[in-house]
Formats: sequence, C-alpha cells, structure tokens
Amino acid sequence: MKLKADRATLLKALAHVQNVVEKRNTIPILANVLLSVKDGRLTIAATDLEIALIEDVPVDSAQDGAVTAPAATLYEIVRRQPEHATIELDHQGGDAPLALRAGRYATKLVVLPTDEFPKLDAGKLSHKFAVPAQALRGLIDRTRFAISTEETRYYLNGIYLHAAISDGTDVLRAVATDGHRLARVEEALPEGAAGMPGVIIPRKTVNEIRKLLEDVSGDIAIALSETRIQFTLDTMRMTSKLIDGTYPDYSKVIPVGNDKILRVDTHEFSNAVARVSAITAERHKPIKLSVARDLLVLSATSPDQGTASEELDGDQVDYTSTPLEIGFQARYLNDVTEQIKGHVEFCFADGGAPTLVRAAGDASAVFVLMPMRV
Repeated sequence: MKLKADRATLLKALAHVQNVVEKRNTIPILANVLLSVKDGRLTIAATDLEIALIEDVPVDSAQDGAVTAPAATLYEIVRRQPEHATIELDHQGGDAPLALRAGRYATKLVVLPTDEFPKLDAGKLSHKFAVPAQALRGLIDRTRFAISTEETRYYLNGIYLHAAISDGTDVLRAVATDGHRLARVEEALPEGAAGMPGVIIPRKTVNEIRKLLEDVSGDIAIALSETRIQFTLDTMRMTSKLIDGTYPDYSKVIPVGNDKILRVDTHEFSNAVARVSAITAERHKPIKLSVARDLLVLSATSPDQGTASEELDGDQVDYTSTPLEIGFQARYLNDVTEQIKGHVEFCFADGGAPTLVRAAGDASAVFVLMPMRV
C-alpha cells in the first residue's frame, strides 16, 4: 500500500473514526484502524465490536493494499503536522511497519495483521428511510439529556426510536427517560419508516452520531433491523448494535389533565434558576417554585450557604390558577428549558404530581419532570 493524502482531509476522517475506538480494551486489534486503499480511495474503519465506523477519503494512490495501525497514535501524528502538509503512507505488506512521512518528518508504526480485524457486516437491514440532518439533530438534542446512566436498567441507556401516531398523524418519535425526567420528541414519519420495529439506540452510538452530524447537511440515510442500525452521512457509514431489551410503556408516565398552567419566558426563567441555585453546591437540592396569579418566586436553601430567591412577574409570567408550591432539581429544570425557545409552559396537577413541560405553541416535544419534596 502506498499513497499520498492531504493532511486536513486525512485528519478529519481519523478524528471521526478514532472516537469509536475504546481507549482501554483487552483485544489489541481493537486499538487499531483498518486502512484500505483501492482505486484512489482510502477507506478507514474502526470498531469496538458494538459500533463500526467507516469513512472514505480521496487520495493519490500508487499501490493498493490494506494495513492496520494504532488509531490514537496515527491521529496524534497527523494532527501535529503542519496545516498544509502532505501525508505519505507506505506499507510493503506482511508484518513490515507502516512508514509515514510528512516533509522532513518520518516514523514507522508497528502493525497488526489485517485478518485479525473484525469483519464489519451489518447483516440484513429490513427498513430504510432518510431523515434531514437538522431533524435528526433535533431528535437527539432534545432527548439525550434524559438517557439513563443506571446500568441495572440497561434498557433505558439509550434513545427509543419508533413509528407512532400523534393526533392522527404518522410520526417518527424519539423518547428517553431516566425515571426522574422524560423527553418525547416527534418529526414527520419519513417514507419507508412505516412498520419499522421500535429500537433502542445505545448512548454511545447517540453521542457519536451527534458528533458526526456537526459537519453534515442534507439527508441522512438510516437502515435498521431489530438488532442493528446504520447511518450513512456523506462519505461516512456508522453501524451499531441495538440494546436488546423492551422499552417500558412511557405513555403511562406522561400526565394528562394537568390544568394549572404556568407560562414564563424561557430565557428569564433559566437565568433565574441559575442565580438561585448558585446558593448551594449540592446537586440534588431542589429549587422551589411558588406560583400565584401572574407571579413566580424561585427559592433555594442551603444549611451552609444561606438562602436565595428571585421573583418573576409582569410580562414574564402568565398564571391564573390557584397558588401552588413545587420543587425540582435545578439541573433537571435547566436540561429541559435548554430545549425550549420563546416561552415555556409548565402544566401542574399539584405539588406532588409529575409536571408536563412544553414549548408554548409547539406540540412536537413534551417533557415530564418528577417533583422533589421541598
């Protein structure tokens, strides 16, 4: 294998694939990327046996072939080269080292046999459809904060993606919950997604695909089965195993009939939460919301630091129901309001019942917060 590649192009691809590589593993080949050259294209592949990422890079190739190389080391070497450098890679086959040159810089990297690299076969993917990159970013951004990190309830360690019906309209729905808060977000159901199985996309896959979406516009091709999902973005293809489990019936925790509605400016509310919560460093201490007609008082108490409170009223607050006091963890309030622009609506039943949160005038996303005792 022998090729020349533009440093910037090669670095971008290596940055993508090396994120998949586990920093600590007991299988040496999984610390390597597979480099394959054919017909002027370099294909770079990495896997941790749960996720596989493949990216194609245009190169000036003099000899086709394949080799594996340590992912983190190769990335760091390329990253530290001058901005407009040309990277030359040369491998003479077998267990010969991979020679890398860039200007006056030269190094040789130890390789492992290519036949030890896992086969990256996605299997048969029965359902295929396309989602605009912006829509997929929205589904991820507005739900992933609620993914559980509790390993004992492994089936909550991802985003549940499925087809559903909302007010008589077919939608693609993403759901995440950790038992303390829930996020449910919808987009129009893409052509080809009808009848798709409900799948749980693992947290690591969610985070990695979100990173890739930063540099992508247009449509993202999605193919899936009951056990795997594949995303195709420009010259990249990511395949991931799905969480093997049954997602709980989340509809049971979404309250209905919460008729005490507080509407408040999202920006002002978020800033007030941040100021009031600064009184305590305890992550799980609640912020108390005291609501009366067109008045919201946020308060917090710390045995070590003291107390803090702030009032919102006038044009910032709209509330006409009976007075109410309820407490929420500050971080959970901020996680939800970060997903909402304009005005946020809190729909209460009472001070001890789950609260429905949504953006005023936007039915595509609903959030649920469990209250805390105050």
